[in-house]
Amino acid sequence: MHVSDVLIPAPLSVETTTTVREAADLMREHDVGDLVVVEQGRLVGIVTDRDLVVRVLAVGGVPQDPVGQVCTGAPVVVGPDDDVQTAAQLMATHAVRRLPVVSGGEVVGIVSLGDLAVRQDAGSVLGAISQAPATS
Repeated sequence: MHVSDVLIPAPLSVETTTTVREAADLMREHDVGDLVVVEQGRLVGIVTDRDLVVRVLAVGGVPQDPVGQVCTGAPVVVGPDDDVQTAAQLMATHAVRRLPVVSGGEVVGIVSLGDLAVRQDAGSVLGAISQAPATS
């Protein structure tokens, strides 16, 4: 199985200058936990809901802080033709839960640990949690 079989296509992206408030609003509006961070269309990072809590709220940041200051820069990426085992290994090695999927220098999707769990073993605890609807 390839990454292209499990990825979420066309992930939401924001520029490095987008405020953390705008990023949080987008995450809430689209019910996602991460955004791809770009600069002039080039992938430079990824920001998660956890980043907003740990790197902004917990340290006295303000809603006007740019996501470029709090995102994880130079994210580990995977290609759509890579095997899902490669993606899982990259996640384990780098202790990340999400990987941008890049093809031809462009972000074409994102794959999460939950996506892999659902495809590999939907009956597993992680697979079941990943399939459950979000609670508000």
